[in-house]
Amino acid sequence: MVVNYQNLKSTANSIRHGILKSVHAAGSGHPGGSLSAVEILTVLYFYKMNIDPQNPQKPDRDRFVLSKGHAAPVLYSTLAERGYFEKEKLVTLRKVGSMLQGHPDMKRVPGVDMSTGSLAQGFSAGIGMALAGKLDKSSRRIYTLLGDGELQEGLIWEAAMSGAHYKLNNLTAILDFNGLQIDGPNDKVMSIKPVNEKWKSFGWYVIEIDGHSFEDIIEALDEAETVNDRPTIIIAKTIKGKGVSYMENNPDWHGKAPDNELTEKAILELGGAEDVR
Repeated sequence: MVVNYQNLKSTANSIRHGILKSVHAAGSGHPGGSLSAVEILTVLYFYKMNIDPQNPQKPDRDRFVLSKGHAAPVLYSTLAERGYFEKEKLVTLRKVGSMLQGHPDMKRVPGVDMSTGSLAQGFSAGIGMALAGKLDKSSRRIYTLLGDGELQEGLIWEAAMSGAHYKLNNLTAILDFNGLQIDGPNDKVMSIKPVNEKWKSFGWYVIEIDGHSFEDIIEALDEAETVNDRPTIIIAKTIKGKGVSYMENNPDWHGKAPDNELTEKAILELGGAEDVR
């Protein structure tokens, strides 16, 4: 497949706009870890996955599980950009009666394959989906996005053991490794290093990349499809708050919304000129 990198870059920029607008409108949410994952979801939804926005439940579709469910704004903005629902709905994030709540709801949001929120449970669901695919002899692939702070959960490693035990080569996990969580740097809260060696010791095939490089992401996802005896994890080094100067590498923006002035500043930095008031 010929890759149009300019289109991917433009799409990622639009997704960032959607994240900022939705979190600002809600007055709450998680912008930092949503912005760090934009390039990853852009490649998955606009290059890699076998999906159909007009038929969200088609049986042979690939599945995506946002295990770090608090980063729902990046998933919602991506789904809207891909055509699963109208972009206008993004500003209803976290509003009473809206389908776009603080964590993804598979029963209400077209394109969401698993409801997630409690950290590590989404990863376990992805393991189950991959095992079901093996039993069904299906060609579908399962993708799940993890947060680095999420690796502090014991359930992650129980699931990792299962994935390797069942040789789930139809499963690709992606670690959004931005180094920060709500309480600060991972290394100060609870170190998760050495990340590469830990996953290898649990029997996974490990690829390390720049999580903001479309070329790296595409190459890694393609490489994962060639692995035939184990699941793959792509360790994607990212920047929390990527694209917004005052949010980058700042844990203060893990879980709060920018005000009018800061939202306008962010949108201007991304090449927009909209009045959010």
